[in-house]
Order: sequence, then structure tokens, then C-alpha cells
Amino acid sequence: MSTTIPAASLQPLTRQDFVSDQMVRWCPGCGDFAILAAVQRVMPELGIARENIVFISGIGCSSRFPYYMNTFGVHSIHGRAPTLATGLALANPELTLFVVTGDGDGLSIGGNHLLHILRRNVNVNILLFNNRIYGLTKGQYSPTSLPGHKTKSSPMGTVEQSLNPISVALAAEATFVARTVDVQSQHLTEVIRAAVAHRGASFVEIYQNCNIFNDHAWEYVTEKDQRDDRQLLLEHGKPMLFSGGKKGIRLRGMTPEVVSMEDATIDEILVHDAHAPSPHLAFMLSRMNFPEHPVPMGVFRSVEKPDYAHAVVDQVVTAQSQKGKGDLAKLLRGAETWTVTPHRGAADGKGHG
Repeated sequence: MSTTIPAASLQPLTRQDFVSDQMVRWCPGCGDFAILAAVQRVMPELGIARENIVFISGIGCSSRFPYYMNTFGVHSIHGRAPTLATGLALANPELTLFVVTGDGDGLSIGGNHLLHILRRNVNVNILLFNNRIYGLTKGQYSPTSLPGHKTKSSPMGTVEQSLNPISVALAAEATFVARTVDVQSQHLTEVIRAAVAHRGASFVEIYQNCNIFNDHAWEYVTEKDQRDDRQLLLEHGKPMLFSGGKKGIRLRGMTPEVVSMEDATIDEILVHDAHAPSPHLAFMLSRMNFPEHPVPMGVFRSVEKPDYAHAVVDQVVTAQSQKGKGDLAKLLRGAETWTVTPHRGAADGKGHG
């Protein structure tokens, strides 16, 4: 039975209602502050009682998040937040769940758990803060660090290929995949709002600046004087134009290319379809990056599929209607149990293995 409090019974909430009494302990200038503020701004719009909202995290700077939200929260262990979220979704499918993680917590030790919560389409909102570094443990390279990046754990430059979080999420069949950035508050808020409105697993990569251990990691795409020429804002059903409409993306065979609108017509420009059943277009966009292409921002994919917890609950209801409610004690003491007796000679040490 759901314990969700009906929205109609709620008093209007404000941003301040979602601010906890805990001192926010991030480094001054950290991008996490902006993300926290954006989430707290969105929460009152949902019309959901704080008692029905849970923030779950693993380990890392981002994982302090549950302490700062005046809702229920779980600060779990490294990489296992998706596991906790799946269990909570099954226990009460009507809860509004958030997993807050980082590129290290979510894509390294937690990578396997992340894949499965996405492919199962658990109704949870995953916010992955990507700063391309391990911040809490003081500056080691992470799964998203670029090849050659010099850190305390790669003094000669990492030799590893970096993961692309959006490509990973799409490969795991995530039904909602988006990207935004900490310093663009309006876009950040819009993307979070869209993610929460989605029923199923939503995955949001947030470019986040770690000004202590990897400062300016996203400067090439976030600086105001160049973002229009280096960002492609994705809008469903609209042509992929950027640079104030002066440039666009068209296909040459199977390859996207940048074209000046002086040399192309609007009919040649690729139109974004976030609701396409196939993830092919979204995956192609996930591979686009500067300097060859502008960096896509916004919703890559948003499709509707049954969510995991409700599908499991439906199976349980069907099984009970066909076979009746189960009896755990009867199961444990049923015909499929047996008694293990000591092997002859085991007591005196002469038995054989």
C-alpha cells in the first residue's frame, strides 16, 4: 500500500522549505552550490510532500547532497546508491527518488549498478556531477578525465580512454538522457524539471567545475563570450541551429557536419527528435564534441516505457490472484528442504573431503 501523501492536502511549499539546517560544506566557488540551489528551486513546483521525496548518494563531494535537502535522504556507500534507490522504488513505487552521484562514484565503482538501474527503467532521477576529477580524495584522475591529464595519480598523464557519460546511459537503454551545466542556472533548472516529469529512469549529466583540483575543465564550452558558438541547445522538433542561427548541423552520409547557413537551406538542417523510438540519433549527438562540433546541451532522448517497480508489483498482484498469497514459513519448511549429517569420520578427523 502506498504511503504517499496526496498533493491536494499539501500547503504550498517554498524553496526555503527544502533547505536543511546543515552547514553546506563544499569548497568556496564549487559548482555544487549552483546545482543545490537549482534543485531547491524546482522542488516546490512538484507539489510533492517532502516526506515522499528521498535523495540518495554514494561517496564523493556530490554525495553530501542529502544532508542539505530537507527531505528524507540516504548517504550510502561508494557506488551503491542505485541499489538503494531500486529497493526503495520497489518498497514504494510512488516515492520521488533522486540519486546524486559523481563521475567517480557513478562511473567507476558504481558503473555496473548505474547500468542496471538504467536498463531496468527504475523510476528515479539520476544527477551525475561531472568534473573530470576525484575531488573528495584530493585530485586523482577519474573515468571521465581526458587522456594525458596529469593528476596526483597520473603524474605523467593518464593513458586511459575516458568514458562519455551520455553514451554510456544511452547504451544502457536509459529512457531519459540529458546534459546541462552548473553555471547556466535557467537551463539547469529546465533540464531538472523535465527529468522529474519523466516516468522512469532519468539520467542528467551536469558539467560541474571543481575549482580546486580541475578548475576551468568546462571553460571552453561555458564562457559567455564563446558558448553560443560552442553549444548546441537541443529542442525537440526544431532544427539544430547554433551561433545565433548562423550555423547548423546537417548529415553528410552518416556523419554530422557543421555548416554555415549562408551555404545551406533550413531544409538541410537536422531536426532533433528526442522521442524517436531508436536511440541512434541521440547516440550520434552524444559523440559530438568541440572542436569538430558544438557540444549538445539539453534532452538527448525522452521515451516512454514501463517503469521497473510498477511492472514488478503488477507481477506480484497477478501471481497472488492466481496462486494466493505466499507463506514464507511453509516455503522454508517445505518438501525441498533436507538435513545435512556429518560424514563418517568427520568428528575424529579421519573423514575425507
